[in-house]
Amino acid sequence: MTFIIAISVASAVFFAGWDLLGARGLKPERRIDAKTLFDLVKLSFGVVAGAGALVALVVAYRRQRVDEDGALRDATRLHNERFAAAVSQLGDQSAAVRLGGVHALAGLADDAPTRDLRQTCIDVLCAYLRLPYTTGDDLPQQGNTDARHEYMALREVRHTVIRLIRDRLRLAPQHPHSWQGHNLDFTGVVFDGGDLSGATFSGGTVTFKNATFNAGAFSFDEADFSGATVDFRLADFTSGVVTFIGAMFSDGLIDFNGVSFGAHTASFVGARFSGAEVDFQDAYFSSHVSFGSATFADGRVSYIGADFTDAGADFLNARFSGGTVDFSEAMFSGHSTFRQATFSAGTVLFDGVDFSTGSVIFPLAIFSGGTVDFRRATFRGGVLDFADASGDVLPVGLNPLPSGVTLPQAWRSPLGP
Repeated sequence: MTFIIAISVASAVFFAGWDLLGARGLKPERRIDAKTLFDLVKLSFGVVAGAGALVALVVAYRRQRVDEDGALRDATRLHNERFAAAVSQLGDQSAAVRLGGVHALAGLADDAPTRDLRQTCIDVLCAYLRLPYTTGDDLPQQGNTDARHEYMALREVRHTVIRLIRDRLRLAPQHPHSWQGHNLDFTGVVFDGGDLSGATFSGGTVTFKNATFNAGAFSFDEADFSGATVDFRLADFTSGVVTFIGAMFSDGLIDFNGVSFGAHTASFVGARFSGAEVDFQDAYFSSHVSFGSATFADGRVSYIGADFTDAGADFLNARFSGGTVDFSEAMFSGHSTFRQATFSAGTVLFDGVDFSTGSVIFPLAIFSGGTVDFRRATFRGGVLDFADASGDVLPVGLNPLPSGVTLPQAWRSPLGP
C-alpha cells in the first residue's frame, strides 16, 4: 500500500513538472530529451523521499513519546510502591526501622521522576517532625530510664531528618539531588537542637511559624537566604540557643514578626543584609541578642515596635552602608551598644523610639554618610550617649538637645548649646 502511494505521489509530481514545462510561456517541445526526463524523475522521487522522511520523523517522535510516557508510568508505579514501604517504616515502633524509613524517603526524593513526587517525600519528612514531641527537659530527671532511652532514640530519628534536609539544601541548584526551591513546612515543630548551617533557601516557601526552639543549640550559621519566603512568625526562641552567625540575607522575605528571643542567646554576628526584606517587627528580646559585625548594605531590615527590654542589643562594629534599618517605635529599656559602628550610607530610623530607663551608646561610632534619624524619640530618664563618636554627618532630631543625650564636643555647636 505504501509503495502504491509513493508511486502515485511520484507520478503526480512528474506530470506536474511536465505540465510546468508547457507553462510560464516556455518554448513547447515535441520531445523531451533524456536529461530533462531524468531530472523530472529525480525531482519526483526526491519529493517522495522527503515526505517519507518527514512521516518517519513524526512516527519516531510519537513512538518516543509513547515510550517516555510508559517509562514515566513505570517509574511512578515503582516510586509509589517504595514510597508506601518507606512510610510504613516511619510508623514502626523500632527507632532503627524508623531511621531506615527516613533514609529511604530521602533517597526516594532524590530519585523521584517528577518534581511533585519529590515534594511529596519532603512533605512527609516535615510532617514527621510536626508530630507531637516531648523534649528531654520535660522528662523526669531521676528514674524512668526506659522513657529517657525512648526519648533519645526518637531524638536521633528527628535530628537525622533535619540533617538530611540540610545536606540536600547545601547542594548546588543544578545538582540532581538538590532540594533548593522546594517548600518546607516546619509549622509548630518542637526543636531540641539541630543544624541547618550552610543551607541555601533560594526559592519556595519555608515556614517555622509557631515553632519552638526548646533546648540545645540550633544553627543557621552561614545559611543563605537568597530568594525564598522564610516565615519565623511567632516562633519561640526562649529556651534554646539559635545562631545565624555569618548568614546571608540577600533576597526574598525573612519574617521574624512577633518572635520571642528569651532565656538564652540569639546571635546574628557577622550576618549580611544585602537585599532581602527582614522583618523583626514586634519581636521581643528578653535575652541578649548580638548583631555584632553585621553588615546592612541594601534592602530593608525592620525592628518596628521591637522590645529590647532588659536584655538590650549589641551592634558592635556593625556596618550600615545602604538600605533602610528601621527601629521606629522600638523600646530600649536595657543596655544596647552601637560601639564602633559605621554609618556611611542608607537610612537608620530611630523615629519615635522610646528611650525610657535603658541606655543606648555609640562610643567610637563613625557617622560619615546616610541619615540617622531620632525625630519624635522620647527620653524618659534613659541614656543616649554619643561619647567619642565622630563624623561629619550629624544625627537628625537632636536639636534642641534632649535631656539625657551626650554629644561629642565637635557636634555641640551645629546642634545647639
